[in-house]
Amino acid sequence: MSLIDFVKKQFIDIIQWTEDGDEVLAWRFPTADKEIQQGAQLIVRETQAAVFVHEGVAADVFGPGRHAIRTQNVPLLTDLRHWGKLFESPSKSEVYFFSTRLRLNQTWGTAHPITIRDAEFGAVQVRAYGIYSYRIAVPRVFFQRVSGTRESYLVGDLEGQLRGTLVTTLSDHFAESRVPFLDMAANQVELAAAVQAKARPLLADLGLSLESFQIQNISLPDELGKRLEERIGMGIVGSLGTYTQFQVARSIPTAAAESGGAAGAGVGVGAGIAMGQAMAQATGQIAAPPIARSSTPLTCARCQARLERPSKFCPECGATLA
Repeated sequence: MSLIDFVKKQFIDIIQWTEDGDEVLAWRFPTADKEIQQGAQLIVRETQAAVFVHEGVAADVFGPGRHAIRTQNVPLLTDLRHWGKLFESPSKSEVYFFSTRLRLNQTWGTAHPITIRDAEFGAVQVRAYGIYSYRIAVPRVFFQRVSGTRESYLVGDLEGQLRGTLVTTLSDHFAESRVPFLDMAANQVELAAAVQAKARPLLADLGLSLESFQIQNISLPDELGKRLEERIGMGIVGSLGTYTQFQVARSIPTAAAESGGAAGAGVGVGAGIAMGQAMAQATGQIAAPPIARSSTPLTCARCQARLERPSKFCPECGATLA
């Protein structure tokens, strides 16, 4: 390689980044053994931003468009007296590109149940999961606080931090709002909006913008979920006595088929009625059967007075009745 070719290799004319995937948030333009010359063209595409860093300090931020790099801090030529340093100038400049487009369908969820105090159920454990989206809003802040001078910074590198922030914010909101669990489950949109409003400043400190936050499900652990289903079921059933009689009526065809025709049906009806009465009387929801009245009027043997209802003594003469 000739000296002229070696010197030409040290200068950069075009600075650009074509994203080849969805995982990269920040990328450093390679400048090893090279210099950004005066007048170099910086091409920043839509949904991108570029930060020009000189001697480790973020100097300028460039938005979409074509920009000519003109600064006295970038050398016009590589001084030959730096030959012993392989043409590496002590005044080094770098360009970092940032993808500012939305990162959609990012998932979040509670790794462990969140214990909250509920007005109806007492202390309960709640699980939740959903999706969110974000983007880099302030590239300089993101460079200074998150990505730094790494060659590349990926979505996966940030995922754990964001997920933990959102779950913590959700837990704090549960504790502060004291909304009952049933109201949470019925108003997920409003709950998500409140959590997003609280989490947005936390992401802004990292140079990010929380564009959306959705709660797809709020649930109780399996054991508590079964108790809730039982409670809902009892609310739907209403009167226990009525429900028992209904269940008995439904079982009559099956009892008749298994016990042999009409005789089996009669047995089933009798047993069902007895069971229904016993259950209803135990809960105080069915009255005692009325006292049977004789269809034949009684007559006093002494005074021949006719009695309208059963009695031990004649209301006319006071005689003792058999």
